Amino acid sequence: MATSRFLSILVLASLCTVLFSSCVSREEIVYFQNQENSINYEIDNNLRIRPNDQLTIRVSTPEAEASLPFNLTKAGISQENNSGNVELETYMVDADGTIEFPVLGTVEVEGLTTFELARKIKKEISIYVKDAIVNVRVLNFKISVLGEVKNPGTFTIQDDNISLTQALGLAGDLTIFGKRENVMIIREVDGVKTKTYLDITDFNSVNSPYFNLRQNDVVYVEPKGTKRQSASVLNNAGSYIAIMSFLISTIILVTP
Repeated sequence: MATSRFLSILVLASLCTVLFSSCVSREEIVYFQNQENSINYEIDNNLRIRPNDQLTIRVSTPEAEASLPFNLTKAGISQENNSGNVELETYMVDADGTIEFPVLGTVEVEGLTTFELARKIKKEISIYVKDAIVNVRVLNFKISVLGEVKNPGTFTIQDDNISLTQALGLAGDLTIFGKRENVMIIREVDGVKTKTYLDITDFNSVNSPYFNLRQNDVVYVEPKGTKRQSASVLNNAGSYIAIMSFLISTIILVTP
């Protein structure tokens, strides 16, 4: 019986060692550490219009009829009022960074934020209408979050800016197996795919120009190298305990 008791303790000790070997330190999972060493400077958070972007531009005026020439509506839809419920046509930004706007003709839009473009159009149509309100939206502002997150997918962004942490929040945050110190961001710059890695356990990552996402950015969270072993242990702990219990019972029965 002494031998069987010793074997039982040995098996249980081995099981505990395996279960707790996957524990990680605070530094591996806590976001935005080292704040005292951060560098503060102004970063442009606003989305910049690029070629192939799809825009909607709505012009509103105190007198509804005055804005009609500046609002392109879907074919067959009447503009009898300026209630804001009219479905507008989409402007596609050309490769040269311009759009064709009613009355004004060719308008350069590349590199502008939606607010800057709205001010520009308001200024240029001021010779035709007074007190106009111009609203601009980028319809194709989408980002993809893949890898070790709870809800990977592609998300349409309604606002003009979104940070990396907000994007990860949309995806349900990283799983325990995601590499927080090595989050990849893939971005197209001047027609060329680029990538960078951000360490979101370091507060200084907020100062990166990649921290605020752009149209069609892809965020990829790489799994840790120990994921398979850890996942196997954590997800099958019940099975392991059952197997160990069976082994212990067998040892007790066959040991004289």
